[in-house]
Amino acid sequence: MLKIVKTSIAIAATSIVFAAPAQADVAEALQNICTIVKADDKSELRKKMKRVQSDYRLKLQDYYTGITCGGNSLIRTAMLNDAVETGTLMVKKMPKSDLSAPEKDGKTVVAWASENGLTTSPIVAVLNDRI
Repeated sequence: MLKIVKTSIAIAATSIVFAAPAQADVAEALQNICTIVKADDKSELRKKMKRVQSDYRLKLQDYYTGITCGGNSLIRTAMLNDAVETGTLMVKKMPKSDLSAPEKDGKTVVAWASENGLTTSPIVAVLNDRI
């Protein structure tokens, strides 16, 4: 009985030790994603997304809501910076349901774009075609 308790404690401690660095590593891996989006570097964004997916088994939809660039989501940041290539890539990689869902401020990406005069953005056109 004592062996079972010791083994359980050892397993629990080990899982805690390995879980914390994994979250830090994901944050480190995604550290410069805002810069990549702003620079409209589609190939670098694609590499970053593939690396995160292969290393941590996370897709864009898994970490999209957790990343803000100056208070804006990644797609909004792409629109503000005329980053058509990266914005289009993200719109195509995200599930339709996530694209039409309200973001942290309660507005959908399309509603936010119309409020900010970005309805002529090519990203909005791709977004409207997708949802």
